[in-house]
Amino acid sequence: MARNTGVQTVRNMVLSLGACGLVVGALFLVSPHKEGDPVRRVQYELTFQQASRVSPYPLLAPQGLAERWRATSVDFSGFDPSKTEWHIGFINPDDKYAAVEQTNGFTDELVRDKGKRGKPVGSVNVAGEQWKSYEGPKYRSLVRVDNGITTMVTGNADFEDLTVLAASLRPSPPPAAL
Repeated sequence: MARNTGVQTVRNMVLSLGACGLVVGALFLVSPHKEGDPVRRVQYELTFQQASRVSPYPLLAPQGLAERWRATSVDFSGFDPSKTEWHIGFINPDDKYAAVEQTNGFTDELVRDKGKRGKPVGSVNVAGEQWKSYEGPKYRSLVRVDNGITTMVTGNADFEDLTVLAASLRPSPPPAAL
């Protein structure tokens, strides 16, 4: 008799698990599935305008990028006017990451940290300006220093896409007169 009870217990457990699986499968089939882009976009334009008003140097942001360049993060740290930092992160059309970083602080620190320890590999002409190129195990970067301001375009996107992003950078327009 004890042997039969053990078999029934295992059989009941298997039947219960099967019934639960059918219910979960049915719920999965009838529940709505979100189609489309899984990337959570952010609007960086307002932050760009606000940060540009208080930044001690002209901040840069892209203009005219294709719709498939999706902004995913934006940040401005301006508590110390001698070391402000500006950041906009993007997912490019190939679903790779690319970011714009700017600072009037420590150039070597920015290149090392944001560029994931990339090493210099040459230079690239971007819209008539020379940018140093860096390549590391994870990220590639383009870096330009002008009047003490370091601008860096970095990420796991290829150099061609980083160049597209760098070429699109423009300073904020002046505030409209009231």
